Amino acid sequence: MPNRYAEPVQSLRVVVLVSGGGSNLAALLDASRDPDYGARIVAVGADRPGTGGVGIARAAGVPTFEVVLRDFDTRDDWDRELTAQVAAHDPDLVVSAGFLKLCGPTFLGRFAGRYVNTHNALLPAFPGIHGPRDALAYGVRLAGATLFFVDAGVDTGPILAQVAVPVHDDDDEASLTERIKVAERAQLVECVGRLAREGWRVEGRRVAYGR
Repeated sequence: MPNRYAEPVQSLRVVVLVSGGGSNLAALLDASRDPDYGARIVAVGADRPGTGGVGIARAAGVPTFEVVLRDFDTRDDWDRELTAQVAAHDPDLVVSAGFLKLCGPTFLGRFAGRYVNTHNALLPAFPGIHGPRDALAYGVRLAGATLFFVDAGVDTGPILAQVAVPVHDDDDEASLTERIKVAERAQLVECVGRLAREGWRVEGRRVAYGR
């Protein structure tokens, strides 16, 4: 995966991809209203019609687009259209904020080293869509969230940041998931701001801020 930045940019252009209610998007929009944050949301895309995230973006005056898989003959066609829609906004960074579709080779090739995703487990433990459930079943005492640069695997890309969330004795999947979401959201907002203000580099599996 190539280096994307050796230096920060004046105002990081961010496209956010959503599939649901958009709570992470809302937090990023709130942060980006501060001119010192360093990043601005230039577009929001969704993989399904009528998402809450798109509604939040439209209310904030942010351009939106929807690329729905069922509207395409093949997944490759969908991937190419998603790539084109995102690229039209010339992003410096693409953020998966609850985006539930795996992007294909066209998208990953275009945005290598610029596409981040957040996962509700401490990778490489418990990848996939049931991180908190799997963590509880295994009996770990620390769960958490991971922010990483996406590669062609499932939750396998270079890790940018992690935050730990203690597992309580009376936790169930719902309670643990909710506490992870709070920590995950704060981590995402902090890290996107740092990427904007400091720049970043990706060298193999190592990610660092700054030059």
